Amino acid sequence: MFNKRAGRRWSRRWALWTLLVALLAGLLSTLVWLAGRYEASQVQSRLEQDAAQMATDIRAELTRNVQSLQALQSKSRSTQAWRAPATELLHENREIMRLEWRDLALGPLSYVETPYRTPVFERLGRDGTQTDVGFACAAARRFGGPAYSISYFLPQADGLGLEVLDMCVPVLAAGRLDGYLVATYSLPDILSEMVGRQVGRGQGLAFTEADGTRLAMYGNPTRGNQAYVAQQLLDLPGNTLVLRLESRRGTPALFPNLLTALVTAMSVALVAVLALLGRDMRRRLRVEHDLADALAFRKAMEDSLVTGMRARDLQGRVTYVNPAFCQMVGLEAGELLNRDLPPPYWPPEQVEEYGQRQASRLAIGAHLPREGFESVFMRRDGSRFPVLIIEAPLINAVGKQTGWMSAILDVSEQRRIEELSRASQDRLQATARLATVGEMASLLSHELNQPLAAISSYATGSLNLLQSAAADAQQPSSSEDLQLAMRRIAEQAERAGKVIKSVHDFVRRREQVREPIAPRVLLDAVMPLVSLQARKLGVRVLIQVDASCGPVLCDRTMVEQVLLNLARNGMQAMQGLDKNRRAEKVLTLRVRPAASNAWSRWVEFAVIDHGEGISEKVAQQLFTPFFTTKAEGMGLGLSLCRTVIEQHGGFLGFEAVSPQGTIFTFTLPVAVSVGASPETAALPASVS
Repeated sequence: MFNKRAGRRWSRRWALWTLLVALLAGLLSTLVWLAGRYEASQVQSRLEQDAAQMATDIRAELTRNVQSLQALQSKSRSTQAWRAPATELLHENREIMRLEWRDLALGPLSYVETPYRTPVFERLGRDGTQTDVGFACAAARRFGGPAYSISYFLPQADGLGLEVLDMCVPVLAAGRLDGYLVATYSLPDILSEMVGRQVGRGQGLAFTEADGTRLAMYGNPTRGNQAYVAQQLLDLPGNTLVLRLESRRGTPALFPNLLTALVTAMSVALVAVLALLGRDMRRRLRVEHDLADALAFRKAMEDSLVTGMRARDLQGRVTYVNPAFCQMVGLEAGELLNRDLPPPYWPPEQVEEYGQRQASRLAIGAHLPREGFESVFMRRDGSRFPVLIIEAPLINAVGKQTGWMSAILDVSEQRRIEELSRASQDRLQATARLATVGEMASLLSHELNQPLAAISSYATGSLNLLQSAAADAQQPSSSEDLQLAMRRIAEQAERAGKVIKSVHDFVRRREQVREPIAPRVLLDAVMPLVSLQARKLGVRVLIQVDASCGPVLCDRTMVEQVLLNLARNGMQAMQGLDKNRRAEKVLTLRVRPAASNAWSRWVEFAVIDHGEGISEKVAQQLFTPFFTTKAEGMGLGLSLCRTVIEQHGGFLGFEAVSPQGTIFTFTLPVAVSVGASPETAALPASVS
């Protein structure tokens, strides 16, 4: 197995070396190719510049000739006087073959021939080119300046030919057209006389038409492997020619410049260095193989540990952590290593204490006792958990202390099991006490249900008798008050029976009957009892009901008991206020819509007082059964209230009121459909 792995490793390494050599050869070849392309682009760029400069020079020379012709005509107004300066002009400009003075009808008045060659029209005559002259002069008259005809070929007496074109310049006298000057140009002489000196060795200059037909040429390009061509348009009034500059050169040398040769030499030297490095690498491979095995074994041990390992230097900075420690605190190794104090896993409230403890332990040095101690660390999400730390000095290979090594155990699961055990014992005790309360509530409901039913029957009979007597004897209005009092007795007796029955059903966990009730009806039902206690305690009661609140689906009797219990607690909480602050003894009963979602809507009931508030210690146990802060209390009121609201699917909670006081809120679901009875109809908002 080892031999197979080693063989695969050697094959991979040789493949890498082969790839490196191939890459180097490809790089060198690409460099040489790019250098040749660069040289070719430079030649082409210079050729384009030369062609553009030659076209500019030809235009300038032609313009200068036009100016000379216009000056010639302005000085000589007669044909005899005109011939001498015209001959001199042809002597100075070898490119002009013939100069003619014509009248308005293009009839010849006078002409002169170039002294450098036989007359160009000697063989065919001038009449055959009259059409070209006419077009050029018509264009000159239209432009108000010189115009050129298209070029044409003239055979010569020596058996050769000549490509020429005519230029026509209008002659003005006192601002009026008086005739024309026609100059016949030789295209080969234009190239040789105007720009011939700029044509270098091995270059050829020619006039061509747009389709590439060559009209005239000057110079002879040498033979070469590659042709470079630059073309420029010579746009003349009435005619357009193409100026073509051609050069043929050989392919650039293998090393066209010093830089390419230098890079090649460096590449060869690099190949030699790589060969030496390859020999050295073979000797290092064996050592690296042994080291890799040792590191892999160490890494496997570190990853398999469930105990957190942490190393610190002499200044207390973390220099090493294993994966178990990172998983324990929920942080990456990069977030822990080489950071200044305090480390991110120290709780902020204990940073000062941990800093002093660490300073004292670091001061002990190598004599630090190897005993475990408990501490508290913090995870990334801010949660705390207990740990057991065992620390020892970290000694290097030469026997010098470089820091401390710690083994850290997470004991949160052990503490949680202990806490669950204690909580189970407390729940067993509370269950036993609740069972006793259930038996007491059942007995109470059984014993008091019959007397309360008798009271309700007697009150109903008395009310019926009083109504009969009032109908017969026309009793005074006091009988109406008596009827009202008896009606209240009947209502309260019936209510007492419902309370007893609801408590009985609650204790025995029977299914309770729920009905849609308007929130204001629930408040009106408990207001008589609340008002009695409010007058006794000197508390003012305010009722705030939002008109948009719909009827709620609930067990009416149990929810009324929740409202009554919360209201009594709020009024009792304000008994500690000074007499000077009696105006602040206000109890507010508020009803408004709560947050809803796409499936259900809720109504929020709130009981707000301005008492001394609830301390943090009391708040932690406020809803715990049998916990109370009153001397005569049993500690079941708020616990039963929360149970009732949670059975309705709502939530009972509390929070502080600024500047002083507490608000208890609970939510009830809104009824889906509501009947038409008066008690379930929504009432308008009011403040009492």
